[in-house]
Amino acid sequence: MKTTKVLFWMVIMAVMLMVSSSATAQSEVDLQKQVETLNGQIADMEHRFDVINKNIDDLLWIEKVGDVAFIDKVYITGPPKWKEANPTAQGAGNPVKFWAYIFIPRNADPDKKYPLIVFPHGGVHADFTTYYTHIVRELVAQGYIIVAAEYRGSTGYGKDFYQTIDYGGLEVDDVKASRDYMIQNYDLVDKNRVGIIGWSHGGLIALMNIFDYPDDYQAAFAGVPVSDVVARMGYKDQSYRDLYEADYHIGQSANDNVAEYRRRSPAWNAHKMKNTPLLIHTNTNDADVNVLEVEHLIKSLKAEGKKFEYEMYNNVAGGHSFDRIDTREANEIRVKIYKFLLQHLSPPSPITNLKQLRRAAYGF
Repeated sequence: MKTTKVLFWMVIMAVMLMVSSSATAQSEVDLQKQVETLNGQIADMEHRFDVINKNIDDLLWIEKVGDVAFIDKVYITGPPKWKEANPTAQGAGNPVKFWAYIFIPRNADPDKKYPLIVFPHGGVHADFTTYYTHIVRELVAQGYIIVAAEYRGSTGYGKDFYQTIDYGGLEVDDVKASRDYMIQNYDLVDKNRVGIIGWSHGGLIALMNIFDYPDDYQAAFAGVPVSDVVARMGYKDQSYRDLYEADYHIGQSANDNVAEYRRRSPAWNAHKMKNTPLLIHTNTNDADVNVLEVEHLIKSLKAEGKKFEYEMYNNVAGGHSFDRIDTREANEIRVKIYKFLLQHLSPPSPITNLKQLRRAAYGF
């Protein structure tokens, strides 16, 4: 009898443990679902905040540059999506619509022709912001017209547009479309004096534009350009790789599809370069684009026998942003960039010294 009682209570305890375990498992599942739902809501809110920030920054452009430039924002189209979520859905295959900023010097004469600067922004997901205020003022002061495409995947335009990203792919064609738009719609743009400049990811886009469309640009500058996306996947962490491996983007890792990552890398496309005058800058203490990427690009261009200019700066303050910030050294380096562009684009009021740059950008 005693043994029977012991067995009875053992069975009861086992049943209670099973019930408790099941309830705990069920609560964990429910909790996980709630966490996933909340994470999705937070991500959606982040896109909404990006839209608000974009609208605020658009107003700041008028405040910061409106005294020297006419500022407009136009809605144009690029190629259809590289990857459609549903290829047979209504609207699938339509051109991607995106915004582009335009800056025209206030003293421009509509009866004359002016050089155009095509200016793609950087960042995997980012946008063209007043971070570039002083550079825009410097370019406008020289008589350049500027177009800056908010190409597919840019932030500030909602989740759907964010997920149209095609890094090193059709975003290149979006930027080219912004160049073509300016020539087709503005008589004061000289189609024979078009330059393209960009830093970081924007530098990659500048390079790929002159590789794919060599006859459409008369000069290019690539600052700290992302140059080898394959190598980049190796030294960045998984959270960065996730931006590329997302289902709506490449959807595979570099390990799974190295050819796709090479296709999007300037260093692996150096053979496509022709005769567009090119200047490259890099900095050895760049904590974003490791100098090894740009070294690979430079070696690849040299191996292909391409003619270009480059300068490798050694531990200049500012790291990744060393020639975009407001230090005296950054200003002096930008004068060098403008002298390079001057040789090929002939702006009407070139900046050739630090004093001219200071007056244009900072007023004094």
